Amino acid sequence: MEEINKIFEKRIRLKQSLQKRKRIFGGWVSFSHPSITEIFAQAGFDFIAIDMEHTTISIEQAQRIIAACQGEGTLCLPRPVSHSNDWIKPLLESGADGLIVQMINTPQEVESIIQLAKFPPLGSRSYGVNRAHNYGLNFDDYIKKWNESSSVIIQVESIDAVENIEKLLEFDEVDGVMIGPYDISGSLGVPGKTSHQLVIEATRKVIDACEKFGKSCGTQIENPTGENIKANFDFGYTFGILGSDLFILSAWVKKVQELLASKY
Repeated sequence: MEEINKIFEKRIRLKQSLQKRKRIFGGWVSFSHPSITEIFAQAGFDFIAIDMEHTTISIEQAQRIIAACQGEGTLCLPRPVSHSNDWIKPLLESGADGLIVQMINTPQEVESIIQLAKFPPLGSRSYGVNRAHNYGLNFDDYIKKWNESSSVIIQVESIDAVENIEKLLEFDEVDGVMIGPYDISGSLGVPGKTSHQLVIEATRKVIDACEKFGKSCGTQIENPTGENIKANFDFGYTFGILGSDLFILSAWVKKVQELLASKY
């Protein structure tokens, strides 16, 4: 019970940090083996996200990642591959501490996610017994505390979402926004050009709206350095997801390629 209470306390601290726009940091895992997650969790992140949208990580594998995170005292926010309850319900039942939801474009989509993520009266999440409830041993406490402690971060990744941003932020249950500059660049007709003026202007609009509505706003920093992190905070972001296992390995391969090409 003591460990369970610690998890709830950490959930509440994360939620409050998002709502108060404090500077927080996340990690990102794209590979399924829980050993990678256990290594990442040693870094001291406020949370670790699971990328299920652009990977082959299954729900069963995600549950092991969630368990590995929490076993190391770190919260876990999976990003499901779709908005379907076929994905969201089993991830929450697996013990996820909240959600990062990709490609939110309309207020109706926000409302739908809230319905799936929260218990009545805020939503319509169904009741059951699984790992999230300590297999029934902590059912009542979990049900009582979930709505007030779980975090929902929506991703703004299209010009439609940018234009609707204030409507998306009107929901109290939205704790933060994660901007996806690559997808925004694609929706603006300049795919991959994340430094394009159109992308910068769209990003600026979202950051300003988050400040107006008191919502946390973050993005992924592909190459986390002190300089890059400071630049993101100076631009107006309040949280950063620092790279990923995939980016780390990719950068290592590039470095090794250069070393091999030098013919030592």
